[in-house]
Amino acid sequence: MTWTEILGMLVWTGAGGILLFVLMWIDSLFTKYKDIMEIKNGNMAVTTRFVMKLFAQGYILSQSIITSNLLWTALLVSVVSFIILFLLERIVEWLLKQVAGLDLEKGTQEGKVAHAMMAGSFHLVGALILAACL
Repeated sequence: MTWTEILGMLVWTGAGGILLFVLMWIDSLFTKYKDIMEIKNGNMAVTTRFVMKLFAQGYILSQSIITSNLLWTALLVSVVSFIILFLLERIVEWLLKQVAGLDLEKGTQEGKVAHAMMAGSFHLVGALILAACL
């Protein structure tokens, strides 16, 4: 391994970490509750959902890095995937609320881990599907 490769790893990892931070921050702006505050207060449902979403975004980023020769391409793929997952999450949560009377966001805020697991699983499955498309 050369110093150039090590430097490249540091740059790609740093850029990926910053992107994941920004994406999770953007995601938290669209929830009815404050993720970090709920996590600090010990809300396991919010923590579960947050961790599952972070893993999903990290997995997409890792797969985009594997398939990309350029850092910017990998980061762009991750941003586009985030937008796709965000829109799908909103649609599915709206449908569940309308059809089944199941409000995943409210349940997650109330500490219902089952709601958080369901919401987070949509992200994990979506990440697997999106990563397969790369």
